Amino acid sequence: MIMGKYTFEGFIDRREEARRLLSLSIEELLEKAKGHLLVFENLEKLYEHIARSIADEIKKNNIEGKPTRLILPIGPVEQYPILRDIVNDECISLKNCHFFFMDEYCDDNGHVLPEEHPLSFRGTVKRLFLDHVKPELNIPPERVVFPTHHNIHKIADMIRNVGGIDTCYGGIGIHGHIAFNEPEVGVADSEPRLVYLNDFTVTMNAIRTGVGGNIVNFPRKAVTLGMRQILEARRIRLCARNGGPWDWANTALRIALLGRIGDDFPVTYIQKHADYMIVTDKDTASPPKHII
Repeated sequence: MIMGKYTFEGFIDRREEARRLLSLSIEELLEKAKGHLLVFENLEKLYEHIARSIADEIKKNNIEGKPTRLILPIGPVEQYPILRDIVNDECISLKNCHFFFMDEYCDDNGHVLPEEHPLSFRGTVKRLFLDHVKPELNIPPERVVFPTHHNIHKIADMIRNVGGIDTCYGGIGIHGHIAFNEPEVGVADSEPRLVYLNDFTVTMNAIRTGVGGNIVNFPRKAVTLGMRQILEARRIRLCARNGGPWDWANTALRIALLGRIGDDFPVTYIQKHADYMIVTDKDTASPPKHII
């Protein structure tokens, strides 16, 4: 896939845009973001903020007798142990929640990976969060929805039937994907579906998931919510962070906030949303060492 191949409606040549945006200081970035960016001192503070935001949203809705309907990611995941402890310590009931998780890896046949697989998103959430919430507080299992090869064509209706999504929480991929909505023409109108993961995603995830860069055996298929479900959420809260020794997210953050809107960088469509925020840390908000 060659970036810059299509027109504004499709793919954009972003070379000069990337250079210009990467030259911005943190202060300039915050000014141009016009209230749509929060920068935390470090990753610990960032993950605490995400967990606290989710917990406070649930608490507020519980007090008001309202359901909490969220789209949640696996990436980042560091907020889930923190959220687990907040829920247990503050006795926050999840009984009136609906959690729709963004995506899940599939095998070559298009079937989702079993929970015991180390790359299973459902298994990850259970291990980090759901298996450790007090039973009297925990969300009913039928209200925890992951895309699968069985339900992928039903999820859009499931979301509508619970009244829509209050807040979509998520991360941003290296080429601007949210969930597994990777660059493709018409991505903003995409629905839940089976997708084929491109080489950018496979490479990045194979070096960040403890599989030793095993791109040969890394999943090439996944099921995902569509961009339509994400963009129809009443609020969008995204996280961009390097999260390690590689400075891969600095560009994605800046294009998400200030880049031209286009199918080559799906996250840019949040700029049309009425209520969106991106959170990051100082490392990711800083210019990289080299601007090429």
